[in-house]
This record gives sequence, C-alpha cells and structure tokens, in this order.
Amino acid sequence: MSLDTEGDSLHHYPERLSLVQLATPDGVWLVDPLALPDLTPLAPVFAEHSPVVVVHAGDNDLSHLKRRYGFAFRSIFDTSIAARFLGGTSLGLDTLITAWLGITLPPSRQRDDWSARPLTPAQLDYAAADVRHLFALKERLTQELSARGRLGWVEEECAALAAQIVPERVVDPDAYLGVKGARELSPRGLAILRELWALRESLARAADRPPFKILSEEILLAIARAAPRDTAALATLPGVTSRVLGRWGQALAAAVERALVLPDADLPQWPHRPRPRIPGVVSRRVEALRKWRSGATERIGLEPGVLLPNRIIGQIAEAAPRTVEELASVEGVRRWRAEAFGGEIIAALGGS
Repeated sequence: MSLDTEGDSLHHYPERLSLVQLATPDGVWLVDPLALPDLTPLAPVFAEHSPVVVVHAGDNDLSHLKRRYGFAFRSIFDTSIAARFLGGTSLGLDTLITAWLGITLPPSRQRDDWSARPLTPAQLDYAAADVRHLFALKERLTQELSARGRLGWVEEECAALAAQIVPERVVDPDAYLGVKGARELSPRGLAILRELWALRESLARAADRPPFKILSEEILLAIARAAPRDTAALATLPGVTSRVLGRWGQALAAAVERALVLPDADLPQWPHRPRPRIPGVVSRRVEALRKWRSGATERIGLEPGVLLPNRIIGQIAEAAPRTVEELASVEGVRRWRAEAFGGEIIAALGGS
C-alpha cells in the first residue's frame, strides 16, 4: 500500500489534514478526513507487518497521522530515504519518478487549498499520481539498493521512521525569540515583540488564517523597534498598510502600550544557555570522525549527513567506543553503520 496526505497549512490555522491518498497495485482511494468522524478503521492496516506502506519523504505525513489519530506504523518504505542511500541529491517525487520511471507527474498543486470542496479534476489527478507510481519506484530503487548491498541500510532507517514517537505539540512561550533580528532588540523591544506575537496568534486563530498571512515577522520586528504608541505612528512604519491599520491598528497599538508599561522586572530576557564545555579529548575525537567522514563520503557516494550525521559524531566522540560492538550500542548509530564501517570508525578514533 502507498500513502500520502495533503494539508491546508497555507490557507487555514491551525492546519487540518484535508486528504489521505491510499493506493494498491489495483487502484487508488482518496479519503476525505474532513467528511469522516474519524479514520480509526485504517489503524489496523497501518499497524500490521504486511502490507508495507510506501511513502515519499513521509516524516510529515506519518507525524500527522500518529499525532492526530494515534496510528502506529509497523512496516514503512520511504522512497526519499532510499534515493538518498543511492547518492541522490534531487529528491523531489516528480524528479525521482521521471529519472527512474520516465513518467512525468501532473503539475504541482501543493499551494492549493486542499480543504476546499469539491476538489477539481486537476487536484484529483495530482493527488492520485502522488501514490499511484510509488510501487514501481520502490521496485526500481529496491533493485538498485540490493545490487549495491544497501537495501538493509534503508530498511533499518525506514524501521526507525516507523517507530519514531511523535510528541504532542506544545505552545512555546519563547517562540517570538525566533524572529530574525530579535537579538538586536532591547528588553523593552522584546516585550513589545512578545505582545505582538501573542496578538498575531490570537488574530490568526480567530480568522482561520496562517499567522504569516496576518502580519509578517518583518512587520512585527519593525513595530517592536519603533514602539509606536498610536495608530498615527504605526502608519509611518514599512509594511503597515491602510488595510493593516484599518483591521488591527488599535489592537497593535494596545499591544505596544501593554509592553511599554511593564515594570522592568517583568521584561523578557534572552535565556542564558551556556555553551557546554567540550573536553579536549572529545574535540579531538570529533575532528577525527569528521576527517574520516570527509574521505568516506566521496569514496562511498553518500552525503555526510546520511553517512554519519553531526549529532551521531558527537555521541560517538562522547562514548569513545573501543570495539565495533560498543560502537553499535551508541544511540543512533544503527546496525548498518557498525557492520559496514565500524572497523574504520574505531580505527579513526584510535588515532585521536
């Protein structure tokens, strides 16, 4: 079975799952989650070892289904992961299907509002094509992976994707600190930005529109810098159009005023996160592993982040394994890395 999903994050807020596409070699089914009370009848299909569920770059799709419906996945094959392990760098589904199958997919409809009904014929064609050709693509990629001795590597990575636990989304009270340019603000400016961020969130939910379509982060930052106390001052700022002013001018001015009257003790501060001190011996191991990876990526034909991600390099350097067995026990290393490259990795560490 192949699987894909479509959401409406460009048009609504919070995002809704708007379509689930399923296919077998015998046909395609388009499931409308907006019209159904729930999707729990699909749970046992995904939870079984067979059939294998074929996805493409399925991390987001699986996360949606796990989080929203509590689905568990037993057996996954991700064609994007497979292509990466064949040295692919252009991993779009349309690119891979053209390269491996000689088929041209319908034009992209990713920016469509998939919650609108009825779906257009063009949307139906696009949605079906996204799952119809995944079986043939899987077969071609599997053949090539087997020929290169890498099929087991991909199967292990796909098993990890299937088993990955997806935590519930929680509201980050410090999300506003992620605005580009926020570090340049004073504590008072950060307080304004915090108020504006919260206002935009409430406006987006009330309007059922993505926050970026309410006010851009650039506008939020400009207001936080200028600290305008009335709509006349607001109107002088870049991006604050007559439309913005007419809809939200009073609310924006009120948000600024709330921040301006805060006591100094209540002003936000940047979280103090001291950089961890890395012992010299660990740093030397990191450098040794990076040096090994630099040579191995070209020789093996895999991107550095596939062969040995930085996160895993750090964990190996901390653990300092002396044998392949100890290496295999380091979290995230995976069995395939230990079996295929364990000896080389241990030798690289031995020279550090």
